[in-house]
Amino acid sequence: MTEQKPVWTIIKILNWTKQYFGEKGVENPRLDAEVLLCAVLDYTRLQLYTHFDQPLEEKELKEYRGYVARRAKREPVAYILGKKGFLQYEFKVTRDTLIPRPETELLVEKLVRLNKDKGPREILDIGCGSGAILVSLLAHLPEARGLGVDISPGAAAVTLENAEAIGVEERCAVLVSDLYANIPPDERFQVIVSNPPYIPKKDLPGLQAEVQQEPLGALDGGEDGLDFYRRILKDIWKFLDPQGLVAFEIGIGEGEAVAQLCRDAGFDQVQVDLDYQGIDRMVFAAKKESTYGNEIMETGK
Repeated sequence: MTEQKPVWTIIKILNWTKQYFGEKGVENPRLDAEVLLCAVLDYTRLQLYTHFDQPLEEKELKEYRGYVARRAKREPVAYILGKKGFLQYEFKVTRDTLIPRPETELLVEKLVRLNKDKGPREILDIGCGSGAILVSLLAHLPEARGLGVDISPGAAAVTLENAEAIGVEERCAVLVSDLYANIPPDERFQVIVSNPPYIPKKDLPGLQAEVQQEPLGALDGGEDGLDFYRRILKDIWKFLDPQGLVAFEIGIGEGEAVAQLCRDAGFDQVQVDLDYQGIDRMVFAAKKESTYGNEIMETGK
C-alpha cells in the first residue's frame, strides 16, 4: 500500500511558512509568505483568503518551496520575484539594482508637483539604478525628457527595460557613466536628481541581512556617507541650468550636512523634507531668484 502524500492547502502552507520564516528572522513572515504564494498561483492576496482550502498542485508546491528556501536565506522578495512596486508602476529589479523604497516615492511626488506646470523639462537622474525615479517622473510629466546615468551597465540596461515597459522610452536616454563623466559637456538640465549611496562605511556591516544583498556600490557613501553628494555638487553648475533645481534622497541624520553642502555649492534656497517616519529624507536646493526658489519652501515639510 503506497503512503498517501500530505495535502497542502493554501492556509496550511501559509501557516507553516509564517512559522518557518519567523524562525529564520524574516521581518514580515506572513506577508512575505502570501506575496510569494500569490506569485506562484497568479492570485491577489484577496484571492488567497477566499481560496484557503484549495490544495496546491505538485508543480506549485515545488516552485513555492524554491521561493521559500531563497527567502529563508534572507534574499529580498523583490529579487526573488524580479520586480518591485513603486507608485502605481511595477519595476523590474535585478541584483544590479537597488530595490526601490516607499520613501523615494515622496521624492518623486514632490518633483512632480514642482514641475507639472512648467512645460518641457530636461531631467538628469544620477545613479538611476532600476530607473524608478526617472521613469516615474517621465510618466507623470509628459513634456519632460530624461537622461539616466549609472556606473553599472547592468543597472543602465534595467532602466531602459523599465522605460520601455512603462512607455516612456522615446523620452528616456541612459548612459553608463561615473556621475557626469560621459555626459556631453553642452548638456543642460532643469532638474538634477539623485538617490546616491549614502550609508557611512562603518554602518555597512550592521545593515539588515536583506539590505546586505543589494549592490555595495549603491549603498557605500564613504566614511561619513556624504562622498557622492560632494562629488555631484562639485561639478553641478557645469550641467544644471542656473534656473534649475537639485533634489537628493539622504540618509538618517544627514539632512543639515547635505543642506550645508548645497549652500556651499552656491544654492541659497535649501529645503530639508521628512519621510513617513518624520526623519530627514530629502533635500531640495535652488537659487532664490530661480523658477523653483520659493516653491521648494512652500511644498516643504
